Amino acid sequence: MEKLAVIIPAAGFGTRMGSKKPKPFLLLGNQPIIWHSINAFSRVKSVVQIIIPTSHEWHEHVSDICSKIPNNQIDFKIILGGKERQYSILNGLDHVQENVNYIAVHDAVRPLITPDLIVKTHEQAVLYGGAIVGVPAKDTIKKVDDFLSIKQTPERDGLWQAQTPQIFNKKLLLKAYESATKDNFIGTDDSSLVERVGGTVKVVEGNRSNLKITYPIDLNIAEMILKEKEAV
Repeated sequence: MEKLAVIIPAAGFGTRMGSKKPKPFLLLGNQPIIWHSINAFSRVKSVVQIIIPTSHEWHEHVSDICSKIPNNQIDFKIILGGKERQYSILNGLDHVQENVNYIAVHDAVRPLITPDLIVKTHEQAVLYGGAIVGVPAKDTIKKVDDFLSIKQTPERDGLWQAQTPQIFNKKLLLKAYESATKDNFIGTDDSSLVERVGGTVKVVEGNRSNLKITYPIDLNIAEMILKEKEAV
């Protein structure tokens, strides 16, 4: 399998959790949320580098978290993040090893990603240039205007909710970021930047346990899922 570098941005704060501590550093089980995300990637053989953009205040804390990851063959890079997630990833791209051909981007607060799903997504990215994890939309989606009046109800067939990791050929992802930077374009995710320059991106069906921790209830659900996994 081609060598894989991973960028896990952790510079945001996440005010919707109602905590003074940034979301990635809240505890899930007996470890910070981001530890679980890093640990999952550290168990994938093709991963040779993990880059974590974070704030200056949390740099030392991230370094301590990385020191507790069992795999000491991985090159950890802790760098300064940007004001926007996209800028943090852009900073991370400057630190990717030259011998790496594929780059994964993963949300720090998706701690229940599995190594198996990472491998499947990487395999599809090698075949097509890009691949992301996603799940079929289960709720009816409404498009509304600024006054919250419904303007459209898209057919649910063919609608998927994007998750992470999102994995791309390095040259393709660099091209996408160069174009976005040139045009001052901010995308909703990395796939949107790659799509914008004509890249092919496949969806790998994931699972709903790969949830993003945004609200306190999400952390409660993640705790229950983690306990179930540990009990098996």
